[in-house]
Amino acid sequence: MDWMLKDLATSVPQTRHVIVLSSDGLRMAQHGTDPDAADRLAAACAGLQSLSTAIAGEFPHGDGQMRLVVIEVDGGFFYLMAAGAGAFLAVLADDDVDAELMGMRMRDLVARIGSHLTSPPRVGGPVT
Repeated sequence: MDWMLKDLATSVPQTRHVIVLSSDGLRMAQHGTDPDAADRLAAACAGLQSLSTAIAGEFPHGDGQMRLVVIEVDGGFFYLMAAGAGAFLAVLADDDVDAELMGMRMRDLVARIGSHLTSPPRVGGPVT
């Protein structure tokens, strides 16, 4: 999966970090960042996707699922996209990124490898 994340990062100028995470905030893959930063972002994304899903549930004719969250901050953009059952694709980009290109490339990546990004729910078992 690393080469696909790298492809996204190199095909959209001004991309800084690309991370795949599970819905419970565990980093599954990364490109362009160190593991500690990726872990911090993945943990923050868990809360953000949970909040977004709660808001999506307020739309009576929707399916209650979060598809895409975009946050603009001083210095850049953050994108979080649903990428399969229990998996998400997160990207940090500089403020001069082409937002349309980023959205398109993220959707393409999710469509190509969505089934590989699935993170099945954890099942409780005996503590050993």
